[in-house]
Amino acid sequence: MRTDRTSMELQGIQVPVASSFPPKATIKCDGIPAFRNRAARDLACLLDVDDEVESWTCLPLELRHGNLTHSPDVLVTSVSGASILMDAVDVRGAEWIATIAQEAGYQYRAVKKAEREGGWRLRNARDLLRYGNYQCPLGDRIRVMATIDEVGSFTVAEGLSLFREIPPMAGLASLILQRLIIVDLDDALIGPDTVVRRGNR
Repeated sequence: MRTDRTSMELQGIQVPVASSFPPKATIKCDGIPAFRNRAARDLACLLDVDDEVESWTCLPLELRHGNLTHSPDVLVTSVSGASILMDAVDVRGAEWIATIAQEAGYQYRAVKKAEREGGWRLRNARDLLRYGNYQCPLGDRIRVMATIDEVGSFTVAEGLSLFREIPPMAGLASLILQRLIIVDLDDALIGPDTVVRRGNR
């Protein structure tokens, strides 16, 4: 496992920071993506499809408490302007982290496995982000948006036939990740019958 930066220390434990975990693409990341484990990558996937998140930054700062140090997994900037430090898992024996974060002007959250992996959202986010490096061409985008304005909604299977310039699933995923169109990420895995509607952007 390749490391991109010096290992962080927490109570004398060396924690390597991995260069990346799939999917490779990110949407709202400010800076270079760097995740210490799969859990942190999964948290970032969820942040990329969260309408309340404006941007996020990996391993943004170091919190200190005496001779103890800790770098939270991400710093999230919400659309309301709040700054929230997050860890993908609870850091054992480090109750001081939330206190020090608050003193530094941040909210703090430890997002447990059950919260990350409950329901369908994480699996749908991973699937969409496989196409995160694609950009839907203008012609296909206008065709999709004009159709959705005319009919109100369509299924994924119906929408795939609208793409001419880009692989259909890549084009559809790109528009979903831009929030130009929306699908329900929580109800079930995205499939042929998933309903597509106009987004809020």
